[in-house]
Amino acid sequence: MHDTETLWFLIVGSVLVFMGIAATTFRRLPVSAAMFYLAIGYGLGPAGVNLLHLDLAADAHLLRIVTEIALLVSLFAIGLRLRVPVFDALWWLPLRLGVPAMLLTIALLTLFGVYGLRLGWGPALLLAAILAPTDPVLAHDVQVHDPGDRDVLRFALSGEGGLNDGIALPFAVLGLALCAVPLASPAAGLTWRFAGGALWGIAGAVAIGALLGWATTHAVTWLRTHHAQALGLEGFFALGLIVLSFGCAQLAHTYGFLAVFAAGVAMRRVEHQASGERSPRSTIGSVDSEDVSATAADPDKAHAYMTESVLGFTIELERIAEVAIMAMIGNVLANLRGPLFTWSSAALIVVLFLLIRPAAVELSLLGSQASNAQRRLMSWFGIRGIGSFYYLAYALEHGPATTILPLLPLALAVVTASVVVHGVSATPLMNWYHRGRHRRR
Repeated sequence: MHDTETLWFLIVGSVLVFMGIAATTFRRLPVSAAMFYLAIGYGLGPAGVNLLHLDLAADAHLLRIVTEIALLVSLFAIGLRLRVPVFDALWWLPLRLGVPAMLLTIALLTLFGVYGLRLGWGPALLLAAILAPTDPVLAHDVQVHDPGDRDVLRFALSGEGGLNDGIALPFAVLGLALCAVPLASPAAGLTWRFAGGALWGIAGAVAIGALLGWATTHAVTWLRTHHAQALGLEGFFALGLIVLSFGCAQLAHTYGFLAVFAAGVAMRRVEHQASGERSPRSTIGSVDSEDVSATAADPDKAHAYMTESVLGFTIELERIAEVAIMAMIGNVLANLRGPLFTWSSAALIVVLFLLIRPAAVELSLLGSQASNAQRRLMSWFGIRGIGSFYYLAYALEHGPATTILPLLPLALAVVTASVVVHGVSATPLMNWYHRGRHRRR
């Protein structure tokens, strides 16, 4: 037992130190850190050192909670990066991708599940809801680089990932209901009550998250600038706001993921209004290491300093969460009973990546400001990862195992393929995109 514990310390420590050193190198190579973490998790299973045995069906509750925490941190961090006024036209792109494109994806995937994979309407809808959320966190090249980044492609993909992780929930719940009580036709489950609940879930979550983000940010900066109180411990504030937003949204029967994303956007909006068009870094200027509190309490710098400190903290947590979740997924793959890649999963991957995702993006972006190159890249980078794994664990925890277990290899095959093919293609495609923009300028 003692030797195993020591080995765990050595493995975890080595991985974290290696990634801290090699992070810059990974950005230049056509590989992603997520691929590396996935391989580590797989190596910890029976095929490697045989130290970890995660079973998605047996450990669904634990895996769902850990993945939920990772998603909350990631969604808050994404919201903090989007430094654009709420009514700016740029928001239409992530809204189109996060709502109509996702709805089209769910509808088309459900039809393919029924007529292509021979699933029932309930399992087909559930599989579609599991695979609908996108996850730009797993390919850092395609997300917003820093606050104030107004690149159409990166902003759209980042905002889409922030929105659709929450909006997929009602469809997953409906799919579970149809799995438990199969209906004669799929339309019978789409009641006015479901539609009303979904609308309240979205609108209520956005309102709750935005209000909490706005109120708490103003309250903390007021205490700092007027009374020199509430100084330091930005990490506590960040985690408190994340958990509070999620808890209040759950209490009000709305979608907690959306609330946390909205809280991050609201906090950034408060900073943007206070700093104006200057970047947060230029607003902060130089910080006296001998008296950091002076900057934190400065009325001209307090909003920018607090928001950037919170962003830095959440980005670090996001990276650690990525290590944990991708290693968990890799270990689940190592302990999976039966083959991962079959003709059915291969067909699902090809149809989703090359037909359904491009069709949904192109139709939802008709008449938008996105260029042809940007639309093609948005069509390709429909990355599936942590969000899909969360909904898979959620379904196993709340639904009939006999119906959902056959969906495991299908969903996990899509996530694995996405981590690999999108991870390999992200760096060269984004380099090509940036070279094209530079030439046009």
